Amino acid sequence: MLLIFDWDGTLLDSTAKIVACMQAAIAELALEPRSRAQVQEIIGLGLPEAIRHLYPMIEQSGVERLQQAYAAHFVEADQVPCSFYEGVMDTLLTLKARNHQLAVATGKSRKGLNRVLSNLSLQAFFDASRCADETRSKPHPLMLEELLLEMSVKAGDAIMIGDTEFDMAMARNAGVERIAVSYGAHDKERLLNYQPRYCLDYFPHLLDCI
Repeated sequence: MLLIFDWDGTLLDSTAKIVACMQAAIAELALEPRSRAQVQEIIGLGLPEAIRHLYPMIEQSGVERLQQAYAAHFVEADQVPCSFYEGVMDTLLTLKARNHQLAVATGKSRKGLNRVLSNLSLQAFFDASRCADETRSKPHPLMLEELLLEMSVKAGDAIMIGDTEFDMAMARNAGVERIAVSYGAHDKERLLNYQPRYCLDYFPHLLDCI
């Protein structure tokens, strides 16, 4: 079985840092403020898509300035790395020992994902990964379709695990089974609208679902 994981809010406890860095970037550029709830709403999208969601009327030059400001704040903040949610690493090691293939599908940039994998010494841990700046952003299914093709796996032999409705919608659009986690960026009720096989409150419970 190919298990495809979202990163932020699913494996890594980074939601608060993402919100704080986006709000700091917004303040730096003197844009109209956005609340924590509004920023959490866009976690999981590619950064340009997230910014356009926050500021629908913004020009491309404004998107680029906010991207740069956010990236600078995040790199600075990430000098103190986020940690995995409780039980994540042990669970991933167990899944790997059970001969499951593990992949990542994330709204992060390739540079951002590579940086955090390097910080955690996990550069070779996952069998494949896709980032939002090298394919279509969630909820478009292309990210999953490319992973399935790379791993030579049929949609029916894969599961997407994520914390946002973008993860759930992407999986549904790709014909891939989905498991939600309730502790990330989006509320459980929103995730349940996409009829995940399970909605987990604790990541290690995944071992009982696969």
